[in-house]
Amino acid sequence: MDKLVFRPYKRPNALYRLICFPWAGGNCSFFARWGEVFSSTIEVSVIRLPGRECRAKEPFAKDMTEVINEITSVLLKELQEKPFAFFGHSFGSYVSYALAVHLKEEYGLEPVHLFFSGAYGPKSEYFSVLSKLHEIEDTRILGYFEELGGVPPEFLQNEQITRRLLFTLKQDQKILRTYPLHDIRRKYFSCDVTCFNGSDEAKQDSEAWLAATSGDTAIYNLPGNHFYLLEPSNETFLIKHMTKCIENSDI
Repeated sequence: MDKLVFRPYKRPNALYRLICFPWAGGNCSFFARWGEVFSSTIEVSVIRLPGRECRAKEPFAKDMTEVINEITSVLLKELQEKPFAFFGHSFGSYVSYALAVHLKEEYGLEPVHLFFSGAYGPKSEYFSVLSKLHEIEDTRILGYFEELGGVPPEFLQNEQITRRLLFTLKQDQKILRTYPLHDIRRKYFSCDVTCFNGSDEAKQDSEAWLAATSGDTAIYNLPGNHFYLLEPSNETFLIKHMTKCIENSDI
């Protein structure tokens, strides 16, 4: 549990669970403090995939099926106990969607809310680049992610860090290539779905994700680029809005 699921602020009496899924090449650090700042009614956990942080010596998952099976084996009992919501950013959104589909098909479980952040649809330019990462030169990949703003500039000056980052990005991208995201299920879920994007990025194709549910849907374009959520004011908006959505899910 502690390896896959990072939960620094345990709240056994919380009414809801929020499971967060980091972006490609990312780790738990950004979401770790959310467990402290969210309402006491919500317990926050972060998914930590193999190949990073305390799991750095473990082999990376070979495909999406392996990722979903591991998460399900660890979290299924907890997800059956209390209402839960998923928040994923970029690559993390795709993993959360795949997990939600699996839980629905195999166990009849559904989140009370799906929050997709920076998760552009299969027809967007971003998704096209991400799905072909293995064909792109390393210097172009680093330039692209530097432009997106998700990597501190000083990290990109360190050869050891950039080499590890590139390797992790490619491994995460390989996971993405093993899942048919072009086949987003229309009205597959009944829960509410919300998409968050950075307003500086064009052609996001977020509308594609809204077709996955018969529940209420919304799209919010917040100031910034792909990593808009790193801006404190945007992060505050996310936390307040998600808290409201989760706590009102039973109404």
